[in-house]
Formats: sequence, structure tokens, C-alpha cells
Amino acid sequence: MKEFQYTIKDACGIHARPAGLLVKVVKGHASTATIEKDGKSCDMRKLMALMGMGVKQGDTVTIKVVGDDEDAAAEAIQKFMTENL
Repeated sequence: MKEFQYTIKDACGIHARPAGLLVKVVKGHASTATIEKDGKSCDMRKLMALMGMGVKQGDTVTIKVVGDDEDAAAEAIQKFMTENL
């Protein structure tokens, strides 16, 4: 399992456009990814659940990636979040 934390820098947090792109990044890998914030977590392949987390600017989230290509998936997710969120 790969795990990392990220603090959201985007002024709008995880909103529709980046959430949709993030779901595509996650779905491009065989591994399962979950995002956690304040004791709540959701599957990052589910757009509405991801947006429903209500992640805002300044929030720190924990990403957990499990699966056959977890190294590549975690790296891709981390790169996307750094560039877009």
C-alpha cells in the first residue's frame, strides 16, 4: 500500500473540473485509490462521492493506493494533485 498526504492549494478545493480529471487519472490504473479527510473516506473512482467530500483549500487529505500498479498510480495521482490542486 502506498500512502501520502496532500494539502489542497486550489482556491475552490476539489470542485467539478479537477475532480473529473482526477477520476480519469485513477481509472487509468488497476489499483484502488481512496481519499480520506476528517475521518471520512471515499473511492476516488466515484466522481460524486469525491465531490461530496467537500474538500476545500487548506484541507489536508490522505490518499491510499492499493493494487498491482500502486507505485505508478500513487505517483500519477500525486503529480496531478501537485499540478492541479
